[in-house]
Amino acid sequence: MERLAAVERMSRGHGPVTRVLIVSRGAKQVTAAVQRKLDSGFPGYEQMEFDPRSDVWRRLSSRATVVVAGGDGTVGFVARALAGSRRRLGILPLGTFNNFAHGLRIPANLDRAIAVVRKSATRPVTLGQINGRYFLEAAAIGVFGEAIVLGEKAKDRAFGELAHELGAVVRAEPFAFATSGAFVARGHSRSLVFTNSPTTGSRLPIGGTTPTDPFLELSIEVGASRTDIVSRVVASAVGEHSNDEGIRFQFHSLTISTKPPITVVADNEHIGRTPVTVEAIPNALRVIVPA
Repeated sequence: MERLAAVERMSRGHGPVTRVLIVSRGAKQVTAAVQRKLDSGFPGYEQMEFDPRSDVWRRLSSRATVVVAGGDGTVGFVARALAGSRRRLGILPLGTFNNFAHGLRIPANLDRAIAVVRKSATRPVTLGQINGRYFLEAAAIGVFGEAIVLGEKAKDRAFGELAHELGAVVRAEPFAFATSGAFVARGHSRSLVFTNSPTTGSRLPIGGTTPTDPFLELSIEVGASRTDIVSRVVASAVGEHSNDEGIRFQFHSLTISTKPPITVVADNEHIGRTPVTVEAIPNALRVIVPA
């Protein structure tokens, strides 16, 4: 009843909210015991269930602290909503893979993650932006992006969409690409991957950059073949790094065109087709991280 009252106060409006805890209660790890830890760890926080349709953002003060307990999808939604503001984000990783939290060295253990947030060491971090849309982990052109979406559908058991995504992976062919901006390049590939974190999807190894770096990384040979994708899946499954000797470029802004136009994926979601402009946005988000 107390949590419902907090949500009701926020929706009706009783002054700016300065501290809020958003919980993805549909997540498998949010058990009754976890909820009790959240209740005791964040006294004085307005607590609400994650709902992408909520208008909570307009109720937050300009320097509010927002703590989110959930997986990559929930964390990504909240982070994109806070990007570009002075509000602080605390992350309690309760998902299956927690790639963004992993890249920031936020502990997977809930008690330790709560302690990190309560110590309040805030650091500005970089987000990627592709055609104006923020991404936390990676964006991809070509088969690697399709493989990530395929993995997401399999995890969510969206079997109706699974066959379509599997077909996209199987049918993927090399494409011609050209870049401008940070550097000029031409060539052919099955995938171009733009990374902001060392892993994505099902903890697939993708690069050497982290969200604390002021740049993004382009990996041309990540996912360049089906064998490479399989090796990364195996590496993630056994907790090892893939044998990644691919070509990497650090950049701040890059425009990419392809022949023919190719589907683009950002953080596991289709967002359109090439051409695209990919940018690193330093200081896009203020995150509470380990000291």
